[in-house]
Amino acid sequence: MKVSDCGDACRLWEHSPCMRANSSRPAPPAVILFDGTCAFCEGSVKFIARRDPEAYFRFGASQSTSAAALLAEHGLTREMTRSMVLIEDGQVYLRSTATLRIASRLTWPWRMARVFLWVPRPIRDAAYRVVAAIRHRLAGPSNACEIPPPEIRARLI
Repeated sequence: MKVSDCGDACRLWEHSPCMRANSSRPAPPAVILFDGTCAFCEGSVKFIARRDPEAYFRFGASQSTSAAALLAEHGLTREMTRSMVLIEDGQVYLRSTATLRIASRLTWPWRMARVFLWVPRPIRDAAYRVVAAIRHRLAGPSNACEIPPPEIRARLI
């Protein structure tokens, strides 16, 4: 594998460069794992899908067996992550880093959120944890039985 630096923010705050396969074929889409029992998280998936015209991201509820298998490949469990998870180019990103990396692939103006990667991770993650702590109050109860729209259903893992 060839090491490729994903930028100054990654080098300064994440302390681990991105690993990318040395290949001429395009990278597979990234996978976002979310809490399938959280209306806020479900709304986030819909938000991301509408602003991801290239369908770069695929989605999976973190409670699913396929998500558990993906996490296990990286030596993780759902209990260890307890946040939105982005798996991209063989790397796992959590909390604010996952959210901001996701935003950086969305349409304008959302991609501009990547500038916040310059904020030290402990500060970003503190803000993430505040929102995560009240997410059920912000969005209300989940409708876990709701069938996702076709554009999202086709992108589920």
